[in-house]
Formats: sequence, C-alpha cells, structure tokens
Amino acid sequence: MAADWLGSIVSINCGNTLGVYQGRVSAVDQLNQTISLTYPFHNGVKCLVPEVTFRAGDIAELKILDIPTDSSKHSNHQMPDHTVSGSYLQFSQHNGTGKQKSASISSAAQNIPRRVEVRGPELGGTSPQPCSKSYVERHLETLNQPKNFRRRHNSWSSSSRYPNQVTPKKSGPKNGQMKARDDECFGDDLEEIPDTDFDFEGNLALFDKAAVFEEIDTHERRGVVGTRSRGTPNERPPTYRHDENILESEPIVYRRIVVPHSGGKEYCTDSGLVVPSITMQLHKKLLCVAEKHGLYVERRLEISGVCASQMTLTLIGRTHRLNPKNVHQRPTVALLCGPHVKGAQGISCGRHLANHDVDIILFLPNFVKMLEPVTNELNLFCQTQSKQVSSVKDLPECPVDLVINCLDCHENAFLRDQPWYRAAVDWANQNRAPVLSIDPPVSDQEQGIHAKWSLELGLPLALGEQAGRVYLCDIGIPQKVFREVGINYHSPFGCKFVIPLHSM
Repeated sequence: MAADWLGSIVSINCGNTLGVYQGRVSAVDQLNQTISLTYPFHNGVKCLVPEVTFRAGDIAELKILDIPTDSSKHSNHQMPDHTVSGSYLQFSQHNGTGKQKSASISSAAQNIPRRVEVRGPELGGTSPQPCSKSYVERHLETLNQPKNFRRRHNSWSSSSRYPNQVTPKKSGPKNGQMKARDDECFGDDLEEIPDTDFDFEGNLALFDKAAVFEEIDTHERRGVVGTRSRGTPNERPPTYRHDENILESEPIVYRRIVVPHSGGKEYCTDSGLVVPSITMQLHKKLLCVAEKHGLYVERRLEISGVCASQMTLTLIGRTHRLNPKNVHQRPTVALLCGPHVKGAQGISCGRHLANHDVDIILFLPNFVKMLEPVTNELNLFCQTQSKQVSSVKDLPECPVDLVINCLDCHENAFLRDQPWYRAAVDWANQNRAPVLSIDPPVSDQEQGIHAKWSLELGLPLALGEQAGRVYLCDIGIPQKVFREVGINYHSPFGCKFVIPLHSM
C-alpha cells in the first residue's frame, strides 16, 4: 500500500517550530513510521538538501496536493479521480507519555487540482475559470528543466497562461490595441537564454580607438562630416581654465615698469611682471615729489602700517591663531623701533596689530627729543594698552612669535654704534624668532639682524641675501608722481596691496 503514494505531491505541517514542508513522496516506511520527500520546499523556500525524512511524531497535519495520473495505478487499486481515503496511509504517533495513538489522513474527500481541457467559443464549448498551478508544482517543473533554461517570472505567460486558454476580452478598440501590444511583448515564451554573462572586457578589446579616430579625422579633412574639425594636436585650439579669458586679447607685456636709473637688480611677480629696483637717490626723490602733491608722511605711515600688519597677521597664523576659541594662544610680537621715520612705521604697524588682539611689546629707547611723526604714532600706540619698554632687559626671555625690525635708518647709519642698538640686535639673535624687516636700508656692511622677510615700499631697493624674501607694499603713490620723476609705471599689484617678489 505504501508504494501507491510514491510520486505524490504532499504538504506536511510540522507545527510552529519546524514549519511546513512540501515536496514529492520518494519513500514511505511503515515499519519505522517515516516518510521521505524529494526536492523539498521549507516554508516556500527550496531546501539545500535533495531529500528530507519525517517521523510520524513530528507530523501535525499531512495534505495531498497531487497524485500521479498513472492509468495502471488507478486500475489496480481502483482509486477515485478526485478523492483519497485516509486508510491508505497509516502512522502510529507516540505522545509524551509513551502511548501510541493512531493518526491518519482525514477521510473527507480532498479536491486534487488537475488540469482541465478548455475549449474556446470557437470549438463550441464554454470558458470556465482558468486553474493555476500550485507554487510547489511550478518549482518542481523548474527542477526538471535543463540548466541553461531560464523562465520569465515577471510575465503573464509564464505564470498562468496555457496554450489552450482564452482570456476574456473587453469591448472597445483601445483595449484590443493594448492586448495586441501585450501579446507582441509578452506573448511568446523564451525557449532558451544563455546563462553566461556578456564579456564586456573582451568586446572592448576589439575596439580600436586610435583607428576609429584616425578614420573620423580623415573624413573630416575631406569635408565628409562637416565644417567642424577635430584637427591634429598642433592644429587644435588651446584649452582654458575656468579663470582664464577665452577671448583673444593683445599680447602680454611683462616689462611695464621702466626706470631711468636701475638699482642693479630686477624682480618679478607671481604673474611674471618685471619690477626693477631703484637707487636710494631715486627713492628719496619719489617720496619728496609725492609729499608735494599731498601724500604726507602721516599718510604714508598709516598705509605702510596697515600693509605691514596684514602681512604680519598672515605670517603668525591668521585665523588659526586669531579666533575666539583660541584666546589662550594669542600670538606675541616684539617691535624693535628706532627714533626715526622707519621706527614710526613699526609703531603704526604695532597699533594695528594690537587692535586685532595681538600681544605687542614695543622697544623704543628713551631720547630727549624725537621727531614729530614718532611722537604722534607713540601717543596713538599708548591708547591700545600694549606694553612699551625702553630697555632690552625688559624684553621677554622666552621666544616670541615674530620680531619686527625697524631699528635701521637710511640716513643715520651711526645708530649702529649705539649701545642700545647692539643690545637689541643681540636679544633678537638669541630669541630665535623669525624677523620681518620693514623698509630696510641698502648697506654694504653686514647687518646685525638677519631677516627672513623684508617689506619694501612703492618700488624695491637692491637688497642683498640677508634681507630674506622680498615683498612689495603699495603706499598709494599716484601714477603721475612716478611719471614726474621719470618712471614709466604700471601697477603690478593687481587685486592685492602686498605681493611677493622673486629675484631674476
């Protein structure tokens, strides 16, 4: 009797713990009370093992979904077409107490889904509702397909359409047109689709890019493609960056400043513009003519102090050191100034730096009589509540962030022999802080303080290697003033007030 159920499709419910299994019966052992399923599905998911065996004690419910339609089996055992009696399969289940209880399939008739041939209206028959395949039956049919066969799962034809099935039509020409398009797109099943992936790299290797471009260039030069030509590399138009002008302009003139007497050295800006140096006599003449036109010493001191303070703020760290969240690391700058106009420029720079929360220590020796510009700048500096010392002993012993050197003067070179000057030079050399010199003089003698940066005013002087890297500051001298002293001048500053200069 057990062999009669081989090949049947059943559904076994093993409770909430084990779940539901579906598959085809491959073996029934009445002695050991076991049943085996081949190609099993567990809760609708295909199992990894080809066969699963269940004990009678694990089965809570067993349903027969389909019986093999073998005519010999039906004739020998006189099985009905649509009903199965539970007497053909008996199991003895053991409960927790060790007693046996009989469990059989319900004797009630179970409807077994079978395919029914449907004849369309043209054959004189009616069109009953289409019967769909069960989930397990569709997957079992998939297992019997060859490995290189792939079924279309998202189409109407692969899920519920049979060759002799007729779909009810809706009236109207629009629906008929849509059905025709659906049949054209989804009507035929794809018999065979290769599983191998497309070899993109191999196909790309067959494409000869150079040969194709050469062929395109050949046709373009012959006028086949059109007026637009790719051209050879030498004939192609130049490419531009986003910040470059694409319109044709006049050739760039890099030597825009011409001086009557060169200082013996030339510099160039980052843009390549040539800035020649001037002599000390021409520098004095330029400042004298500018003062006659209204650019007085006070104005030059103010603009030079602003530019020097901007450069200093860049050198000491800018926003990395000067922000409200970093008040415990305020930079410290030491100003070494002499009793002359150059010293007044340093005092003006210190006043602007103090307004930007920089700790300033001003060194200025005591003199009985000082120039009026120095006195005026000193009075303004005292309003900033910054520290002022007149002795080198009061300068800090610990290193500072920057030293601004304004000790030297163009006119009074004898100041280098003063004791306060030599003491200030020794302190700067021992402090090991970088030095910025503002408007340093041109001297053949070796300077006591070696600067890392030097800031020139208007036009540069021919400075030596001890001046470090040279920067140029715009102090607002009009172009006509340069022309009056014989200098053909065109501003090299662009959008800045302080620019770096490179030796040529």
